[in-house]
Amino acid sequence: MAEEKKNQKQINIELDEKTAEGTYSNLAIINHSVSEFVVDFISLMPGAPKAKVKSRIILTPQHAKKLLKALNENVNRFESAHGTIQDYEQPPIPLNFGPTGEA
Repeated sequence: MAEEKKNQKQINIELDEKTAEGTYSNLAIINHSVSEFVVDFISLMPGAPKAKVKSRIILTPQHAKKLLKALNENVNRFESAHGTIQDYEQPPIPLNFGPTGEA
């Protein structure tokens, strides 16, 4: 077992101060094509008529599936420790991603 750990490659991950602060998001919009998933993270303020995409993450389908699995496992662990996360129903939000072209 110790030999296996010795042979595993380690990745050194850096986290600068600004990135460590994080970006708040209370809305995610997900689109996909045959080759990628695009996740836009948005901070939507109540009553505000406009919101900006704060971050966009582009994933391969394989990485999107791994992210789904990792989130599911973490939510299950969280709920085991802290109880069920309440999912409050909210009315659908009409979305507009800027001007649209007309022919």
